[in-house]
Amino acid sequence: MLDDNLPTFHFKPSPDNPHSNIVYLTQHGADPTPEYILRRADPSQPSGRNKYAVALCSSVSSDIIYAEVVVEPEWTQPTLSAAELRAQGGATPPPVAVVPESFNIMLYNPDQTVAFKLAAGGWGKSDSWEFEMPTQTFKLPSASALDRQGGTSAVDAVPRITFRWKKDGRLTKDMTCYMTGKSLGGKKSKEPDITIALFKAGKETSVTIYQPNLQRVEVEDMKGFEVVLLLAAEVIRDLYIVPRHDVFNTTGSAPAPVTNAARRNESRPGASSPPATMSGALGNIPPSSATANTPPPGAAAADAETRRLKAMVEREEREEREREKRDKAEQKRIKKMLEEEDKERRRREAEVAKETERLRKMYGTQGQDLPSLRGGGNNPASPPLPPRPLSVGPPPNGAYNNGYPPPNNQWRGPGSPTYLQAGPPPGQGWGGNSGGGGGGGSGGSVSNFFGLNRSDDSNHRKVQKKRSSHW
Repeated sequence: MLDDNLPTFHFKPSPDNPHSNIVYLTQHGADPTPEYILRRADPSQPSGRNKYAVALCSSVSSDIIYAEVVVEPEWTQPTLSAAELRAQGGATPPPVAVVPESFNIMLYNPDQTVAFKLAAGGWGKSDSWEFEMPTQTFKLPSASALDRQGGTSAVDAVPRITFRWKKDGRLTKDMTCYMTGKSLGGKKSKEPDITIALFKAGKETSVTIYQPNLQRVEVEDMKGFEVVLLLAAEVIRDLYIVPRHDVFNTTGSAPAPVTNAARRNESRPGASSPPATMSGALGNIPPSSATANTPPPGAAAADAETRRLKAMVEREEREEREREKRDKAEQKRIKKMLEEEDKERRRREAEVAKETERLRKMYGTQGQDLPSLRGGGNNPASPPLPPRPLSVGPPPNGAYNNGYPPPNNQWRGPGSPTYLQAGPPPGQGWGGNSGGGGGGGSGGSVSNFFGLNRSDDSNHRKVQKKRSSHW
């Protein structure tokens, strides 16, 4: 049960009549109380042959009928194979009853017909049954005889609310009723689906009315709407979802369940139950006219049709199970493939980490750090920069032999690829020997490098020989 506070109707077999069910109502956790009686046509009576008939009556008196449904089958000639024709001796097989795709519910006081039409489901869709209810049902009080007579034109001008009973799935037997939109003059407007009722199939079926959404249902006859919901759910179950054995009473000898209460009544002396007959639409049809033009098919044809429908349902269920099995296998394969890829990725990462650790232990980390931008004062791994000159002027005498570079070998700053090679080669003095001060050509080069303005006579000036301090 969805909720104990919601009104729920339970269909339970009647202990007194095997062709009737008692509909109990429970709400707010209260004890179930009988609300309706669902009566089916007696297959042993001539008026109940070759048709499906069911009515919803008052729980006080079964003679008060709120609504009923009468469905006559569509007859078709079965197609048999050559082996089946030989088995029957070449005789033409009897016609087979086929369930139509539509049926009508006839409401009484006031009289109204509610049409139901089957919308067969396809791939990924389930079957549904659509119907409409008028927003206005009762006539307004009027002193005019024309208004009291009414007519179909006024009824057609009334807006209608569209509803749909839909199966919850292809394999399930449960259904849900939705309000889908409105229609006026044949033009329909689609709206979002609103849940109205829920049907649970089983040994004892039940219909739960989703009361919070009834405020959105603009139907004047709410009692008639409730009757339509209950009766339609049971008819759809008997004809389409869980077909009853010999649902159209074609053989006249359909086995009826015998309860313990019925056995006790039969064991009493003089106890006899009168045959239950349907009133309303079914009672108005004479038995002779109902069966005059309809060839009564045999029991073998009905059993063959039942077996065919059963085999079709089993085949669909088997295909659905196989499809689900294939989907699960595919999901499992994809999951396994992803797990293997993740495992391979972790293995590769572990190998890279292992190789990195091995190389680190073998070669260490020296030389892997980047040198500092300021010469690597705090970084022992940084290579030393070349020595910088202390001054731009010429060094003192003898300084060239104490580790100072020649003047022309000045460092040009960052980015310079080489030293300037304008002076004499290293190891040779600037005067041609290690003891002299330098020749004229070399002196001119040094003067030009430092920008000294000397006269041309300076090139011819002789350098005085250095005298010894002792001699």
